[in-house]
Amino acid sequence: MALAISATTAKAQDQQSAEATQETEESDDLIVVTGSRIASPTVESAAPLQILDDAAIDESGVTNVQELLLENPAFGTPALSRTNSAFLTSGTGVASIDLRDLGSNRTLVLANGRRVVAGIPGTSIVDLNVIPTQFLERVDILTGGASSLYGSDAVAGVVNFVYKKDFEGIEANGQIGLTEQGDDLRYQANLTYGTNVADGRGNVMVHFGYSNENGLLSRERSNTQVDAISDIFFGGDVNAERDGPFFSSFPPQGRFDVAGTPNVGDDFTFDPDGNLQPCFTTNGTTCPGGVGPNGFNRQAFRTLAVPVERYLFATAGSYEISDYVNLFFEGTYSRTESSRIIEPFALESGGGTGIYPGTGRMPIENEVNGTVLVNPLVPAEIVAAAQDTDGDGLRDIGFQRRLTEFGPRSGDTTRDFYRFVVGFDGAIFDDKFNWDVSYNFGQTSENQTSSGQVNIQSFQQALAAQADIDDIDGDGDVTEAICINADARASGCVPVNIFGEGNISQDAIAYIDAQATFQTKITQQVIQGNIYGSLFELPAGPLGIAAGVEYRREESEEDNDALTNAGLNGGNKLGDSFGEFDVLEGYLEVKVPILADTPGFQLLEAGGAVRVADYSTVGTVVSYNGTLTWQPIDDIRLRGTYSRAVRAPNIDELFAGAGQTFPSGLQDPCANDGSGPNGGVTATETSALATACRAFAGVNENIAANGGEFQLVQADIQGISGFNLSNPDLEEEKADSWTVGVVINPRSIDALRNLTITVDYYNIDVSNVIAAPGRAFTLDQCYNNADAQSCSFVTRRANQTSTNSAGSIEFIDAQQLNGASLKTEGIDVTASYNTSLEALGLDGRLSARVAYTHLIKNDFKQRVDLDADPSAGEIGTSQDRFTANLGYSDGPFRIGFTGTYISSAVTDDQFCVDCGDAVDAEFYLDTQLNYKVTEEFEFYLGVDNLLDNDAPLIPTSAPFNVTGSDTAADVYDIFGRRYYTGVRMRF
Repeated sequence: MALAISATTAKAQDQQSAEATQETEESDDLIVVTGSRIASPTVESAAPLQILDDAAIDESGVTNVQELLLENPAFGTPALSRTNSAFLTSGTGVASIDLRDLGSNRTLVLANGRRVVAGIPGTSIVDLNVIPTQFLERVDILTGGASSLYGSDAVAGVVNFVYKKDFEGIEANGQIGLTEQGDDLRYQANLTYGTNVADGRGNVMVHFGYSNENGLLSRERSNTQVDAISDIFFGGDVNAERDGPFFSSFPPQGRFDVAGTPNVGDDFTFDPDGNLQPCFTTNGTTCPGGVGPNGFNRQAFRTLAVPVERYLFATAGSYEISDYVNLFFEGTYSRTESSRIIEPFALESGGGTGIYPGTGRMPIENEVNGTVLVNPLVPAEIVAAAQDTDGDGLRDIGFQRRLTEFGPRSGDTTRDFYRFVVGFDGAIFDDKFNWDVSYNFGQTSENQTSSGQVNIQSFQQALAAQADIDDIDGDGDVTEAICINADARASGCVPVNIFGEGNISQDAIAYIDAQATFQTKITQQVIQGNIYGSLFELPAGPLGIAAGVEYRREESEEDNDALTNAGLNGGNKLGDSFGEFDVLEGYLEVKVPILADTPGFQLLEAGGAVRVADYSTVGTVVSYNGTLTWQPIDDIRLRGTYSRAVRAPNIDELFAGAGQTFPSGLQDPCANDGSGPNGGVTATETSALATACRAFAGVNENIAANGGEFQLVQADIQGISGFNLSNPDLEEEKADSWTVGVVINPRSIDALRNLTITVDYYNIDVSNVIAAPGRAFTLDQCYNNADAQSCSFVTRRANQTSTNSAGSIEFIDAQQLNGASLKTEGIDVTASYNTSLEALGLDGRLSARVAYTHLIKNDFKQRVDLDADPSAGEIGTSQDRFTANLGYSDGPFRIGFTGTYISSAVTDDQFCVDCGDAVDAEFYLDTQLNYKVTEEFEFYLGVDNLLDNDAPLIPTSAPFNVTGSDTAADVYDIFGRRYYTGVRMRF
């Protein structure tokens, strides 16, 4: 893409306009624009470059610059945002960006041309919450590989946030806004002050910023109040009405299995009046007598958009030590606070994180001093029906229970970000060369506390209860229940009553409750030096050259509490992580003017760069690029680039501790091969898949128990877990990137001299991609292709539990490998026009710009020898997107409109067969009106999503659905129409 809003505020709507070019050409100042280290007198770039200036940022009304960037069709679905991070174990409230949908780790984020420490441990993902939006002079967006100039991670491109320079005066603004439904209140206040010092030899600027976004809960909107499902799981219309509730089978009153089977129909539960009933149903159907269904609505506790509160301080300055040496510095501090709530914890007796992971059964009889005692808290009807299903001679039950007495699970996260840069720059050799050296230090620390989970060991002790017939505790009450284990009683154990909603006492909660903690620290240090200038004059102009060296060191650590490490708090088992690496790099760039001011060759210029980096992890890597610019006439400029970019593996990919996850949407090949009446493998089938399935003893037990066919229940499908594993032997990724484009600026036609049209084709092919094979892929390779390595990552249950069937999948692990590939290609078209309306008898000016992207291909291969999984045209990677701006100004009055279009899309073709245009196209319209009361005071108001478009409904289990939103909340607007107003003051 080559849309550029001129770097000068007065030309906010011009795209490399003739006027902007003329201004820079007539200036003696040389500028460095992202995409080249060589200074030049123009903002023109051989690579597709977009420049957003401070006026565009102001007129967007955004709180976080991420919101503005995501309107640009060059950016894909963000890995992290306010609307998709509520269910994450870390990263809540982080704002990231992703150029070309190649992954946030493949987009390099810079501040003033220098690296920024990551916001997510073990990665290179920068949290845009740390960017002081109102302190920005401009944002440079370079698409295409740029590793030869900036190093690793610049595979998809570079986003460079450039802060204000040499600012004098005071600039302040305040803004407040909320949705039409009166929620998600947002407000911000910012103050920037700058002054010259030492008779103009120095300048100091400081910026203070505060913003608060209150957040939005699922229950606050009618369309997400109920956990629901539509009829479009496998081929229906996504835009159809919902069929009905999709409630959880973990109810607050509990359900209790006495038969030792996964079938929930014969489980005991309690009706709304607290009466015990020997039947449980979840959705739709009722028990005999019309009681039920008994499921739980999770949406009442889920979060649509997490609240984020930010405090920002930024400073920058320079001081002229001598005619040839300047001192400069930058400093930024950001504190971000975010929180979330999700539904109360769902606890079960079995399963990988259950109270009794071995048998999955809770003993309701316990042998104490040779006497078998019944737990007095268990209802008599359940005791009478219970059996000894695990063969230990004692009756037992299985249970599933929503722990509403503990309240919703909640998490509070605080991130502190520090970054400072100090350095010197100047000129040498009669000002033919400029140089700079700098030291850049950055650190991000995160502290997270979570509540609502339980200590599994303490819960198990509290479930082992007996009547205090001997008055063991000495309080005179021989009818009360006490914990059987004396050591547990000494530690404060109180029996827990899980039978019926609201029956878990506060004393029991105090004993069982487990607060989780998570601390991280990421540190980055960079020392670099650069020199750039003109080596000598050629007939067509000066030969430009730039060179530099850089040393970088990265460290990252993650520390979970002990219960989380062991998987004993009822949640995912997560290991701690620590890793570090360093790299020494050097680069050289040249720009060679070949022809100029010659018929057919107003300009012919070639350029190239090479960078060599020595990593402590992957050794020596090389990146390079080549560029060509040909301007046959003043009105037309052709350009092309080729680059080899690299991305070294990040710390988490190399060194992260094993992390447990619970994937969704998986289908067990043994239950879906189509051979049996219900689709499962049979005892007599002779296919290779059937043979592979029956190699597991648990599968044979399942077949025998189900009349000769392998069958699963819902708990088996939803109960698959697995561990994500790092790999210290990873190699670097390599990417080949091509761009070919034309810039048309008809300067020779006076009426069109402010019109600029660009067309760019891009093609990015990433090989040796670091990715963990998908779990569905692992299953396919194991059972359909007899791949022993894939089978080693699959674990099946050897025996039946109260929750799960024998032979059902318990774990599918996924390890980072270098075997995948990514490829994307498309076409960007932009147009920009700015004109006076004098010819129409009006005093105002009209400006318009459009940025359009057509995505031709976005393919991912799990392995290079396999077919690609194409995602172009799927939700989040729609084939056609554009953003259009129209503005009118007349004296103190300005009004602008921004329209964003996302074409129709389907769900993932690996999930949905023959879905068609499952999600309709969306168009969002925003507007802002500004009025300058005086030169110093400006008032504005705006409306986002003016048409009040609702986000499309997407199935609960679809891969694009963000939990709690019933849609792709990171793609579509979930807030609806919203208003904001504010003031700006400049002195």
